[in-house]
Amino acid sequence: MNKYIAGIDVGTSGVKCIIINENGSVASSCTESYPLYTPKAGYAEQNPKDWWEGTIKAIKDAVKKSGVDKKQIVGVGFSGQMHGLVMLDKSNDVIRPAILWNDQRTEKECEEIISAAGGLQGLLGYTNNTMLTGFTGGKILWVKKNEPENFSKMDSFLMPKDYIRYLMTGDKATEVSDASGTGLFDVEKRQWSLGLIDMLGLNTDIFPKCVESSDMTGIITDEVAELTGLNSGTPVYAGGGDAVIQTTGMGIVKEGTIGLIIGTSGIVSMSLDSFGENVDGKLQFFCNNDKNKWQAFGCQLSSGGSLEWFKNTMYDTDNPFGEINEQVKLSPPGAKNLLFLPYLSGERCPHADPDARGVFFGLSLLHNKGDMARSVMEGVTFGLREMYELIRQAKLDLMPREIISSGGASKSAVWRQIQADIFNLPVKTLTGAAEGGAYGAAVVAGVGAGIWDDIEQAAECLKEETVTEPIQENVNMYNKLFGVYQDLYGDLKSSFKKLKMTAE
Repeated sequence: MNKYIAGIDVGTSGVKCIIINENGSVASSCTESYPLYTPKAGYAEQNPKDWWEGTIKAIKDAVKKSGVDKKQIVGVGFSGQMHGLVMLDKSNDVIRPAILWNDQRTEKECEEIISAAGGLQGLLGYTNNTMLTGFTGGKILWVKKNEPENFSKMDSFLMPKDYIRYLMTGDKATEVSDASGTGLFDVEKRQWSLGLIDMLGLNTDIFPKCVESSDMTGIITDEVAELTGLNSGTPVYAGGGDAVIQTTGMGIVKEGTIGLIIGTSGIVSMSLDSFGENVDGKLQFFCNNDKNKWQAFGCQLSSGGSLEWFKNTMYDTDNPFGEINEQVKLSPPGAKNLLFLPYLSGERCPHADPDARGVFFGLSLLHNKGDMARSVMEGVTFGLREMYELIRQAKLDLMPREIISSGGASKSAVWRQIQADIFNLPVKTLTGAAEGGAYGAAVVAGVGAGIWDDIEQAAECLKEETVTEPIQENVNMYNKLFGVYQDLYGDLKSSFKKLKMTAE
């Protein structure tokens, strides 16, 4: 009997369910979207009920579309948007809407956590990460301070994918990669940082148990089997936070291979064979989905989101992205010396600054819409290169070999060429990588179910689709522009702060 695995990704814009076979081929893929709520500027929330309803439909449709006997599906794995806070009361009911990863309300709470830990270096000693506004830890303190009634009701909390997995199994747990993104987790020891949690006056009882990514965390209940078409009793595996497990599904399992994900946000990531110190806390150092590895990465808040904004603002056609790509091809590399800072939602890495804003720099009468579109693609990629340089600094003996690219940007040949030229590395796309975190979730569950011995063996299922080599002439030109790009944030930082103050 052929074996299959279901991978579920609880994302920001929607939930995806894919079913893959033991050769890594995708048998079916279904997605359900749901809304995002912004009750105030800088706020981002969702209703966990929307995730649940979308998940049920996506699984049911994927099982039906695959044509697979439900008994052949031997495991279910999870990926999900990281850092979100789902608060549960004693009856395990949701107390308030989930506060998401891209919510920026917790700047003061993050400062308080860093101060309580004895400054940045003190906090790095507890977690190997700074406390960013997106992380879960600041959200918990924000609710404690601003919604004391809701805080008093909280008996436990979970991250988004873990809440959905709980509804499917009745088992409350998280795993090491998602826990790393709370900012309250000892990444080196792969356990909650109890000293820091106690210092912040939080009850350790609200924290879920934490397991490794390929560990089993319950089975599909009879009720959920009826709703989804899955078999009752099917093992469910812990999975991983999307920033980490997406790279697992891309085959980013060995040092020297750089993962580049350009979706709504952007990630530069690499697997590390040993724990390393996060110098000055500029990167995120999280636990890998492999229990013997770690992950170094940086996250840019508005990557594909920057081009989405530009498309919505400047184009009103039936095929806007096709038009954008054609116009970008007509614009020369460097966009006639036009630079774009992609800080439309503030920034996380390498500049943890919620006040930063988007900028076109060098705009003149020479520029047209295509030049501006190219500068958006290039500006996003320059920002991602800044993170890549930080990863290289963290391991001076590192010799990067290639980039594996995924996300919406990987579908654009012209944007893949921009990536190859700015990074001066060959850029590859692989089968399966386009499915994002859902594919990684299926891979990790497949390891847990014994289909593959480990993640490296599973990665051998991925096949090359495209290879884009850098053009040396463009590499030299982009290196010069990159130096100008790097200066811009420092030149504008105080102005970003002043601009915010005018609105208060």
